Amino acid sequence: MRPIRLFATLFALVGTAAAGVFAQDTTNAPAATPVADMVIWGGPIYTADDANPTAEAVAIKGGVFIHVGTRLEAEALVGDTTTVLSLDGAALYPGFVDAHAHLHGIGERELTLNLEGIDSLEAVKKTVADWRAKEQPSVLVGRGWIETHWPEKRFPTRWDIDEVVGDIPVILTRADGHAVVANSKALEMAGVTGETEAPYGGEIIKNALGEPTGMLVDAAMPLVYGLVPAPTQADVDRALVTGANVYAQYGWTGLHNMSVPMTRVEALERLADAGDVKIRVYNAIEPEDAPSLFASGMRQNADGRIVTRTIKLYMDGALGSRGAALLEPYSDAASSGLLLTTKDETMPLLRQALGSGIQIAMHAIGDRGNRLVLNWFEEAFEDVAVPERAIADPRWRDEHTQIVTPEDLPRYAELGVIASMQPSHAIGDLHFAPDRLGDDRLVGAYAWSSLIASGAVVAGGSDAPVERGDPMIEFYAAVHRHDLKGFQGENWHAEEAVTRTEALKMFTLWPAYAAFAEDRLGSITVGKDADLTAFDRDIMTATPADIPKTKAILTVVKGDVAYMAE
Repeated sequence: MRPIRLFATLFALVGTAAAGVFAQDTTNAPAATPVADMVIWGGPIYTADDANPTAEAVAIKGGVFIHVGTRLEAEALVGDTTTVLSLDGAALYPGFVDAHAHLHGIGERELTLNLEGIDSLEAVKKTVADWRAKEQPSVLVGRGWIETHWPEKRFPTRWDIDEVVGDIPVILTRADGHAVVANSKALEMAGVTGETEAPYGGEIIKNALGEPTGMLVDAAMPLVYGLVPAPTQADVDRALVTGANVYAQYGWTGLHNMSVPMTRVEALERLADAGDVKIRVYNAIEPEDAPSLFASGMRQNADGRIVTRTIKLYMDGALGSRGAALLEPYSDAASSGLLLTTKDETMPLLRQALGSGIQIAMHAIGDRGNRLVLNWFEEAFEDVAVPERAIADPRWRDEHTQIVTPEDLPRYAELGVIASMQPSHAIGDLHFAPDRLGDDRLVGAYAWSSLIASGAVVAGGSDAPVERGDPMIEFYAAVHRHDLKGFQGENWHAEEAVTRTEALKMFTLWPAYAAFAEDRLGSITVGKDADLTAFDRDIMTATPADIPKTKAILTVVKGDVAYMAE
């Protein structure tokens, strides 16, 4: 595909902040025709606006769409100061938004030992040994391994890691962020022995002799986290800016940032005000910082690019590490998973959130975890009547919504609970979920289409750095439901794939709704903020196999170019 071309009388890639009169009616030109800051044409344009689904051209002034329609009408808005961009056959979409990711972790992945995609335990050991030799750390920290496709077919152990690094602590986090393997030195320095009791919501995996294997699950992971040197503010800033730049290059105009300490919210506001973070970030803070958010209410930086109004909670763990809470035991283990919180500690927070207008986003993966989220949300809604709420429509979110019993699927729409789901989980989990769950529980697993058909809003995300964070992998997974090699497997419920129109809304309009911003974001509509993503292929017509090969060539946030391919 050819790169985007510029035809401009003024090579001004940043949209002006000056206010301007915009054309509300694209069929009748106003008496005083405005001069656009930027006009884009020359390829298919998909708007995610049902009233006007496609266009030939868009025009932007003051960071807002003033025209979405024909090229002829757009040409009338071109003046001496207008930047004109030709797509040259590429395709334009509303700005793609990742509805569930971890910005600091995305940046950290680029700056630390990344074990993503490593295909065997032996390869992990070699990578760890090489990193130790190159970096000479006092504590070796890495993330991204996942054992489900390894030939060894098992979790790593401390003894595996001891073979290559035994004299300093080594702590390697599983890709899902819900388990770590620590070497013997790390366990020794942390005081973890065969007699150590796992905290509530955690597990210390032990062998037949009662010895810890080095695998710590969910709430047991902090037992070794104290060995990791705390990052400096400069480290945090670097990770946040790196993550934001990576995401702009992928084509994301924003992300919903999960499990964020308030100190990082403050850092993001400062970095965005300085122009160092160019994409939008919608923060869900950690529960420890809830009192601060209750006191302040929704907060945002100077230009509204960084918004914080949500608290992120955890109901259970992850499926891969068998921490997801199930109604019946796992098919491949004598366990039903882990609950990470109690009703007694959660319900007061839910009631206070309803009275304060603060959104709740709660992680739930197993069918028991998802049922409890729905039950607790429903009880909170009944306890705090609509007149007593700060807002009538709280738009609370179930983050992941992976395994749901069929009888619970209609409850999302009935309760107004948003299903925040990550399609790439389904094309990774298909290699082990049937073993974990058995065929019967695959009905209602990763059930995007059923949820949409029931009337629920499904906001699409990636959970990066758990997954790669590439919007094209997520779009491919949503519409095709096969792994990246084209494998699907038996009984993986191909009918739960979504249409391309639905997938487009999953990453544009519906994340905007999930952030209370659908009136100004999420579609290419006159009067909305000009957030745009251009890809070098038309993903609405490309073959499924070509979608993951597609690359972003232009990312625009409120009329400003955040990324343009060379």
